Amino acid sequence: MATQTESTTDMGVGLALALGAVAAIGAAMMFIGAPDITAAWGFAIAMIFSALAVVGLHLYWD
Repeated sequence: MATQTESTTDMGVGLALALGAVAAIGAAMMFIGAPDITAAWGFAIAMIFSALAVVGLHLYWD
């Protein structure tokens, strides 16, 4: 009986890690600039790049 396994490519993992790192920087900006506009930009960066990390994994899924 043949089984099918799914794995991600190296590009998918690398892309997700790179975008996840940028999202983590955005989250740090959110923490550092708490009551200021910097926190809003940090939140925007974290949300956009975390969503792109998930999309990158889905695009390069074998």
